[in-house]
Amino acid sequence: IIVKSGGVMKIMNAKMLRIYLKETDKHEGMPLYRYILKKFKENEIAGATVLRGFCGYGVRGISEIDVVRLSMDLPVIIECIEYEEKLVKLLPELTEIIGENGIISLIDASIIKK
Repeated sequence: IIVKSGGVMKIMNAKMLRIYLKETDKHEGMPLYRYILKKFKENEIAGATVLRGFCGYGVRGISEIDVVRLSMDLPVIIECIEYEEKLVKLLPELTEIIGENGIISLIDASIIKK
């Protein structure tokens, strides 16, 4: 806890979970990123954001907009910050559903509240 003029500010240890996918990845007939968001909500993760990149590459090749074929298979990042206990509980299921389709990273983070 840090006390500043104007009030007390709390800094709590947390983790940032990032999942890297392609937007066309699917699970049980729905976009994988939507399925993961659904799982986060079911497990009471405070919130998450899905970001779409305009270009990227990995072991499955380069992902970018193809104007000629009017198709997109862009990179997608799902990101959330939560207490470690909640995220660690979800990791086995996330690892199973993502399989070889993406990468999961877990990074130290802090939650700052007044």
